[in-house]
Parts: sequence; C-alpha cells; structure tokens
Amino acid sequence: MKNNNGRSFLIGFFVGGLLLFSAVNFQKFGAFMNPKPAASTPAIADNVPRLIATEPAQTPAQSHPQDTATLPSTPEPVRPTQTFPSPTVTPLALANEQEPEVIGYSVNGLPLEVYTFGSGAHGRMIVAGIHGGDEWNTVTLANQLIAYVNQYPDVIPSDVTLYILRNLNPDGEARSHDKYGRLNSNGVDLNRNFPANWQADWERAGCWNYLPTSSGSSAGSEPETRALMEFLGGHRIDALISYHSAALGIFPGGEPWEEDSVRLAEAIAGVSPYRFPPLDTGCVYTGTLADYAVSTGISAVDLELTNHSDTDFGVNLTILDILLTFQP
Repeated sequence: MKNNNGRSFLIGFFVGGLLLFSAVNFQKFGAFMNPKPAASTPAIADNVPRLIATEPAQTPAQSHPQDTATLPSTPEPVRPTQTFPSPTVTPLALANEQEPEVIGYSVNGLPLEVYTFGSGAHGRMIVAGIHGGDEWNTVTLANQLIAYVNQYPDVIPSDVTLYILRNLNPDGEARSHDKYGRLNSNGVDLNRNFPANWQADWERAGCWNYLPTSSGSSAGSEPETRALMEFLGGHRIDALISYHSAALGIFPGGEPWEEDSVRLAEAIAGVSPYRFPPLDTGCVYTGTLADYAVSTGISAVDLELTNHSDTDFGVNLTILDILLTFQP
C-alpha cells in the first residue's frame, strides 16, 4: 500500500504539472493567434486625410519655349484637362488701354469694339466671340492679347496694323457661358450668316446641333455680320484669324481651301498643338466668316482652341507672331 500510494502521488503530481503547463502555453498560443494592435500604431484609415492633403493637386506643367517670356502677371494654375499648358495674363485696367472703335451694335444694342495697334500698310485682324458664350474663352483670349499688345506695342512690326475685334456676339456672351449663349438674340449662328456659300438651311449630320439654330433670314441679315463686313470693306486687311473652340483644328477659308489660307494654317499648325488638316466630322460649313474673308481677298482661317475654358495664351502669343509676319 505504501509503495502504491507513493506511485499514485507521483503520478498525480506529474499529471497536475502537465495540465498547468498546457494551460499557460495555450493562453500564449491564443494571444499569438489573435494579437491586439499596439496602442501607439495608428490605423491605416487615420493616415488617409493626411495623405490626401499632402498629395500634389496638379501635374506639373510641361515646359515650352514660348511660355518662358516675361508676362504682365503671374500664370494661372494649369487645369488637368488642358492639353497644352500655357501662362495667361490678366487684362490691364481699361483706363490703361486705348479706346476701342465701335463699329456697330448687336441686336440688343451692345457695342462691337475693335482695338487697333500700329499704323502700317498691311492689316492683320483677329475676330473672337463669334459664338458668344458657348465659346467665351475666345473673348477672354482676345482680352489677354489686347492687354499684352497694349503693354508691349513693339511686338507690332512697323509695316503692320493689327485689329482685334474682341467679341462679335456680345448678346450671346452676356446671356450664358454654355450652349445657350452660342446664338445672337435673333437665334442666328453668326458663322452661318455671311454671304459666301450661304444657305438658308444645311444638313445637320456632323455639325453642331445641340439647339435649334438659324443661318438668318438672308445672307448678312444680322447687324453683327453687317458691321464686320463693312469694317473689312473699309480697311486693307491681308490676313485674318477667327477664333473658335474647341479641338477640331484649323480650317482655311475658301471652297475649296484658298492657297494662302492653307499656308497660314500650316504655319500655325507648325508652332502649336492645333491640328491641320482639321478633324473631319462630315459637317458642311456654309456662310462662314473665313469663307467670306477669302471672297474679299483676305487670307483667313477658323482656329479652334483646345477646349471651351482655356485660352492657350502662351501658344497664341506665338501664333500672333505668325499672323503679324505672314506674307500672303
């Protein structure tokens, strides 16, 4: 009995120790399998606002030689949608600019203003805002060019006179900065109203067709159109750019395209991202300013900006030099 009791005691002691050892290690194993996060380590979600806040808001602008010139003001931020980043200038106060010539009035009685720079025998002209608020950035570009040339008049060659009509459709631009601002106050697309190749209606396939639009009751029916026609007829102008948006390219005037207008388009395409030949959507363009200008002996192009918001100012300073030195 004594020996048996001793063996029983030893066996019991051994089994108890084994159970205690197992319990302790099982607890450690559970802690290993289900660890608690350290109190000093923030959750990933805690870092998200900080990461977003410090992330660059924009892609750095691509450098272009024509964008490095000293300008009257600091560049505005490059928008992500802009395909050819460029600096811009803020137009100078009107008090510092010359007084424009009023060449006529819109349907609603707003003035059509032309700024004149230089006094040379060879005229060059820029027309903006023909589609009013739908292409309001062309008016902004014209304002920038007016401000720039006013501050740097020496950019005009001595044998050249530059005319800038800043807004041919002020009624549309005042109405709305979207498709509802495209037409004049008679519901007419002014770039369908000029006498060259004018049609009372046209095939809409491939053409702008977001709203009902008219080419006018007859060729040259609109006061804005007539005012510009009279101005062109009363001045010696050799080359003209009509600014539009967006992205289709450069359209020489003439049907078929006039040879010198093609050369002007090629010269502009050579220093810019604007495509030539332009994108062919299948649209047949009738009654356009460029076609009318060619019919009067002026080399002319319709030039479309990159989008409906940016002015591509740096690019268009280079294009201005092309226009001023172009030889028809």
